[in-house]
Amino acid sequence: MKPIWIVDDDQSIRFVLEKALSREGLPTRSFTNPRDVLTALATSADEDGPQVLVSDIRMPGGSGLELLAKVKEKQPGLPVIIMTAFSDLDSAVSAFQGGAFEYLPKPFDLPKAVELIRRAVEESQREEVAEERMAAAPEMLGQAPAMQDVFRAIGRLSQSNVTVMITGESGSGKELVARALHKHSPRANGPFVAINTAAIPKDLLESELFGHERGAFTGAQTMRRGRFEQADGGTLFLDEIGDMPFDLQTRLLRVLSDGHFYRVGGHNAVKTNVRVIAATHQDLEQRVKEGGFREDLFHRLNVIRLRLPALRERREDVPMLTRHFLQQSAQQLGVEPKRIADSALTRLGLFAFPGNVRQLENVCHWLTVMAPAQVIEPKDLPPEVLSGTAENQVAPEAPAVVSIGGYRSEPTGVAAGQPVSNTFIVPTVAAAVYSAPASSSTFDVPESAQEPRESFSPRLMGATASEGDNQGSSPHAVVPLIGIAADPKAWEQGLEDEALLLLATGRHDVWDALTRRFESKLILTALANTRGRRIEAAQKLGIGRNTITRKIQELGLE
Repeated sequence: MKPIWIVDDDQSIRFVLEKALSREGLPTRSFTNPRDVLTALATSADEDGPQVLVSDIRMPGGSGLELLAKVKEKQPGLPVIIMTAFSDLDSAVSAFQGGAFEYLPKPFDLPKAVELIRRAVEESQREEVAEERMAAAPEMLGQAPAMQDVFRAIGRLSQSNVTVMITGESGSGKELVARALHKHSPRANGPFVAINTAAIPKDLLESELFGHERGAFTGAQTMRRGRFEQADGGTLFLDEIGDMPFDLQTRLLRVLSDGHFYRVGGHNAVKTNVRVIAATHQDLEQRVKEGGFREDLFHRLNVIRLRLPALRERREDVPMLTRHFLQQSAQQLGVEPKRIADSALTRLGLFAFPGNVRQLENVCHWLTVMAPAQVIEPKDLPPEVLSGTAENQVAPEAPAVVSIGGYRSEPTGVAAGQPVSNTFIVPTVAAAVYSAPASSSTFDVPESAQEPRESFSPRLMGATASEGDNQGSSPHAVVPLIGIAADPKAWEQGLEDEALLLLATGRHDVWDALTRRFESKLILTALANTRGRRIEAAQKLGIGRNTITRKIQELGLE
């Protein structure tokens, strides 16, 4: 392992840290001023450089903050711990703005200082491995099995000009897949043009797609080439195709049929050679049945269908994507990239990410700006992540479908030869299908439900799957507490009866009413068990310290 570099003009500080780190098996190298450090960095080979730099903030011949800035220019990934006897806000803010790993005020507790340095070493080593992996696979969108199958499908389509339909939830990365299909196709040297048909007003969409002639309408001062002409010889990506107005679908069908179209206000046919890749988060078959989408256009677009899994179906990719987006955010904002602790990554992995990869990217932007330290801990995660980690319920894996036209792969359980449309077997993209919590059947409310009843009885007490619960429970599931009743189903039936009673009264706050009651009971029970020790109660409940404090305040349990 590379040594820990210690920079301080105080000999006693250097001596104490050297001895303490030596007892921990950590090699050290000491300096008395920033100038010697910079000289050593310039002349040392990479393997002889520091693993971590620990520097005083005020020294003769230069400050620790100046040293921090120059070190980050040369080695942006090096963890730097700033020590100072001047524990003021300006120094702390300056240290963190400069990309310091942590801020350590003097006098410090030696064991805590050693623990901090060891944590910096671990983060440094972890980031080195992560950077090697990122460098080894810079184009990879994910490493989960479901995404590997998507990559294989892209590879099989690499030499084809066939039309592709990409389906998947919003934010799952459909445009990235479209760009990959273009990049690895014979049209890679041609243009890639993308248009979101849902984001452009209906009156302007026709001109955007097909262009217009001069004078075609008020404001058309010059002739304008549309996206089909701009993409000639390349690929046109039509995102959210399911939202295209019905009358424009007819014009699109004509272009896909023979490659000819007319500009708005034009009289001469324009020929274009474009590969079309479409994408949607909607069920186009259902849209066809409802009359909102042309069936002939659907079949024209649906030559090869590629389903992109949601992020919750490939949780293995969350760590890699998180590090990538943190690096990306730092570059965009011109700041030092933040590191993320394994415990925080674990917490992120419990979140359902309804907004998929796009939401994870936004979370990383938020962390880059809002996380107080250079290393992101679980407590630094956004509130929606900390309060929403229970939304994990994923149904057993089922094969997703890569279909050719209306012909699709046979799912498990379909007898060989049995038509699903007309069955044509192709390699499938395996991915778990997310299943929302099953809704209860409709109940007839008994007359007795109109009568007053006792408040929440012991047999109804339970805890919702909350932050820290890694059991993969549905957000609507209730976890039974041991010993609530002899009959394990009694509490479920009781909860159902209680909910029906409140629903029958016409109330619109049933969720909040029941949640507040069992959360209050759960927290009070835990506090009684730990004799009022909040941190211990939070640990037993599997939630964070900040969460139990916030809940106590919200529920009025002070």
